[in-house]
Order: sequence, then structure tokens, then C-alpha cells
Amino acid sequence: MVVAVKVFKKTAPNGKVTVYLGKRDFIDHLSHSDPIDGVVVIEDGYLQGRKLYGQVITVYRYGREEDEVMGLKFSKEMVVASEQLIPAKSSVEKDGLTPIQEKLMKKMGPNASPFLFKFPDMSPCSVILQPGEDDGGKPLGVEYYVKVYVASNEEDKGHKRSTVTLAIKKLQHAPFVREGNRLPSSLVSKGFTFSSGKINLEVTLDKDLYYHGEKIGANVMISNNSRKQVRNIKVYVVQHCEVTMVNSQFSKYVASLETRKAVQ
Repeated sequence: MVVAVKVFKKTAPNGKVTVYLGKRDFIDHLSHSDPIDGVVVIEDGYLQGRKLYGQVITVYRYGREEDEVMGLKFSKEMVVASEQLIPAKSSVEKDGLTPIQEKLMKKMGPNASPFLFKFPDMSPCSVILQPGEDDGGKPLGVEYYVKVYVASNEEDKGHKRSTVTLAIKKLQHAPFVREGNRLPSSLVSKGFTFSSGKINLEVTLDKDLYYHGEKIGANVMISNNSRKQVRNIKVYVVQHCEVTMVNSQFSKYVASLETRKAVQ
């Protein structure tokens, strides 16, 4: 039985350098983070005395790109890991290869070279603020990239035609901790000035922790003791973030649902 292995691949514009990664999501386990392991394949004879470098870059954007005028920038770019890949300064033993690297090295042949980067201990996790309808440009948040490029020396930044930039994510799974069997719920009441009675709205979620791609189950209960009629029910999922660096808060609707049902 042949087990298919999913691999992410990206090639430089000139087709001479190709990077392979077994995954693009790397988990922060609090005590340690998954290493960034991959393989780079370079065309035979292309370097001609030059070197191949690899970097892990984080970009922190805390302001809108369209507001950058007069040389003002609302983003910070930092290199959190860097290494010379070819010729390698530190040789990687065969026993030190990860399983995905072993498979790629066997398949790609002698022009393949493994690489491995580690996230710094205090590096933040990836986060993207959901852009609004009127927002353009790059989204706000923290992003990571693996950059592999050909250069004459370490100070040389290389050329776009021989550079591969592959986006990755550093994720952290929240621990599932629940005290008791109580589900998250909220109750609000609304009264009316010239009418007696109130409308009570209670919303209960099916759990208190959700991961990316999971469905959010919400149970909505309306108790209408007023003379008013409820015609529409709108449910929103709001992403709320506080950016302490610029002392600002961001709230965006990331999902919505509307039902039309009269409640007497």
C-alpha cells in the first residue's frame, strides 16, 4: 500500500531553486515549537561560486498599508533565523533528518539539500486581523515567511528571480479546560418606554473553545413579553483584538447569519 505524502512546493521565478516543505503550519507546544524542516533543490551548476542562504522572517504590520505616506511605514520586518544552506556550514547527519526530509532526499536526488530552522523561544504566534469592507492592502497582524535565496555573501540580499518566499504559520492550540458542565451563555433584556413588558434574548454556545474551520453552534432563545414583534434575528461572530504596541483595539465581523422569523 502506497501512502501519499502531501508536500508544499515553490520555485523561484527563474526555475533554478525549488523549496519543499512537508507542512506550513507549525505548532507551538508552550515548552517547544515544531522545527521548520524542508528540502531545497537547486539546478546543477547554477551557483557558480555563489552561496545559497535561508532565513525565517516575521513581519508585524500594525497599521494600514494605504496610510503609509511620506516614507512612513506601519510594519516591522525581522529575521528570526538565518543559515547558509549551500555549502552548508554545519553538516546534517543522515540520522538527524526528519521523516519528510528522508523521503524528499531519496526522491529529489543529489541536488537536494535539507534545512532546519527553529523558532526563537519568545517568538509570537501568527495572527491576522480580519480586514473590513473598506480596508485594502496587506492585513494587520503577525506573519512568517521562509526565504531561500542565492547571493555572493551574507550581506547580499540576492535577486527576486533567484529567491523563493514561502508563507508559513506558527500556531498554538489552546488547552481544552472546562470547569463543570456549564456552557457559555449570555442573557439580555430590553424594555420599551411607551410599552409594557420586555424582550429577553438568551444565547448559548455548544462549547467554549473553537479551532479554525469548526462550526459554531449557537442556540438562540427569545422570550417576548412585550407588544412588539421580532421579525429579524441576526447573529455575528466578531474578532476582537487589542494591539498593545499602538494602544489600539480592532473589532471586525468575521461571520454573520440572518433569519427572518416573527416572534410574537
